[in-house]
Amino acid sequence: MKELTNQIVIENVLMGKMRGKVVYQSSFSAFVADQLLYVKPYDLPTGKGYQRPVDIKRCKDFSKYLSLGEDSLFTPILINAESNWEFNHYDRLRPNFGRLICKSKGSLMDGQHRQGGILEYVRETNADIAIPFLAFHYLDQDHEIMLFDTINTKAKGIGTSLNKYLRRDSDEISWIATELIIRKESPFYDIGSVIGKRTNGRHITLQNLYRTLHLLTSDSKFSSFSKEEKLNLAMSYYNGIKERCSEEWNDYKGYRITHIVCLDALSIAGNDVLSKSFTKTSKQIDFDKVLKRINNLTLVDWSVNGPLKYLKGASGSKSLASELTEFIMR
Repeated sequence: MKELTNQIVIENVLMGKMRGKVVYQSSFSAFVADQLLYVKPYDLPTGKGYQRPVDIKRCKDFSKYLSLGEDSLFTPILINAESNWEFNHYDRLRPNFGRLICKSKGSLMDGQHRQGGILEYVRETNADIAIPFLAFHYLDQDHEIMLFDTINTKAKGIGTSLNKYLRRDSDEISWIATELIIRKESPFYDIGSVIGKRTNGRHITLQNLYRTLHLLTSDSKFSSFSKEEKLNLAMSYYNGIKERCSEEWNDYKGYRITHIVCLDALSIAGNDVLSKSFTKTSKQIDFDKVLKRINNLTLVDWSVNGPLKYLKGASGSKSLASELTEFIMR
């Protein structure tokens, strides 16, 4: 499993220390990686294995990502050299810069799917690719397992809300949702959170708005609208609701109108109302008609202890949306 037919040399290596452990940083080709690395599967007879089986779909997805070209950046893979890689500096003036002589394979601790995707990409394109790495000179097996566990269970992703924010320049709905939170004239300005962390007073996340905007604008009649037009559509609709139900909108603890289940219901109902207020000749929405219709939302009991008290989930939103549509279209 660990033996190499011939030693492998890696050039341009930077040696350093991390928390007292010697580490090496550099890159090698996909061809070298295929020869130089091995994994310790969870069912290793020694009981010291920990790697899950490779998910082929994730590898293919990463290979597809690499096809984007120069924009497809990725993080270094993590390796335990197990004392089998020897560092030799180029000269005494630069003792931390040199080459690694690899006598045996290194244990791939983190990056199975990246490596699998890279190998898939190389097979499909016949083009090699450099894989950055960080290798520990030596970790005992228990320490290696502990570090793997920390990386895969303790570390947190960036979250769906921040993900939407980062994609606002390439995804239309992400941009609209972001604008609804950061613009002062928006009804969500004081109650929305870009990063996804709910705090006192900011109970609607960017991900929440992203989903509810899809519900509001899903009708095919709006497909030709620019993102600015869709933003104005959403701004006018939600501001109209806030103006008519201002007390309810501004009191999250006392009323449910801005609770996600009710906000989604308002968006589903709004999609129907906006669609029926669409003028085919001008291809515009008659907002005067829309605003007159949503006056009827003042008839709804939005209190937290009222009939909506136990409403929850997607089914609850759909059920309420049906009732709200009847109110609005009276």
